Amino acid sequence: MLVRVWLPDRPGALGQVASRIGAVRGDIVGVDVLECDGGVAIDEFAVNLAHADLVPILVREIEEVDGASIEEVRVVGHFPDPRLDALESATKLCQAASTGELHRALSAQVCEEFLADWTALIVGAGAETKAEVLATAGGAAPDADMLTALAVGLAASPLVVSGAAGPEDLAAAPLVRHGATLMVSRSGYPFRLRERGQLIALARIADRLWELLES
Repeated sequence: MLVRVWLPDRPGALGQVASRIGAVRGDIVGVDVLECDGGVAIDEFAVNLAHADLVPILVREIEEVDGASIEEVRVVGHFPDPRLDALESATKLCQAASTGELHRALSAQVCEEFLADWTALIVGAGAETKAEVLATAGGAAPDADMLTALAVGLAASPLVVSGAAGPEDLAAAPLVRHGATLMVSRSGYPFRLRERGQLIALARIADRLWELLES
């Protein structure tokens, strides 16, 4: 399972949380720092537990650490590895032989990499123009009208465009060369700064590959 923890950004706090996880026979197989700002860090622990019944005990143990609180505990089919996942996604994008294949690969890889409910790649969204949906993946994405409204609203905020902020359940990245927007939705599991930055970097790669495929 993935355990997201808010904890004080002070020496020893991470070790205390790790010790609490070990106290309930949890095996930590990875730690990812998602955000660190204002004296608070948000870390995600990849943990193997002997039994699901131990989850409530695990939560209580972690929150015994002064200043620590649980944001989310999520059972997953596999543990994400942000660095490896990003490289694998970029590799699969580079294997696309056409723009259509690239669009589909981008949507599918992002959906898998970010454990998303749905992803959508759209182009041409504007206040007076309806977006064209180039590709989707995951569950049912909103229709073109809703995706257009979401894209226009997100593009109006420089902080959202830069990846510095955004709705908890939605992340977006522009493909600037083609006036396209990649949107990713995930309920109950907020997007954090590291993830938003990772999404923007992947969109930049796809944007450049798109240009090369057209040349």
